Amino acid sequence: MSDPTETDDHAARMAALDEKIAALKGGEERRPHQDEHYSQAQMAWRMVIELVAGLGIGFGIGYGLDAVFGTTPWLMIVFILFGLAAGVKTMMRSAEEIQKDQLAKQAGEMKED
Repeated sequence: MSDPTETDDHAARMAALDEKIAALKGGEERRPHQDEHYSQAQMAWRMVIELVAGLGIGFGIGYGLDAVFGTTPWLMIVFILFGLAAGVKTMMRSAEEIQKDQLAKQAGEMKED
């Protein structure tokens, strides 16, 4: 059977180990930076996807109309350019939305100080 002093010694060692691990982790300071990094990456991917979606939709519409009317590359080129313009416009709208969110967050932080 185990000795009660061994159990107490084991619990004290585990508590000391937990304290050392917490001290080495340095608290919770790293999490906001990681969350910020992932949110920035998500915003970047969102913008890329919006641009590619605009190009893809423009390509699809142009290719379909070329197949129907027999104007082989012309409508495809025109609609790819329309899709590029729509993708860029959507990206700019997303960038504006992100900028407004960041400014509101900064204003809230300054108000608290």
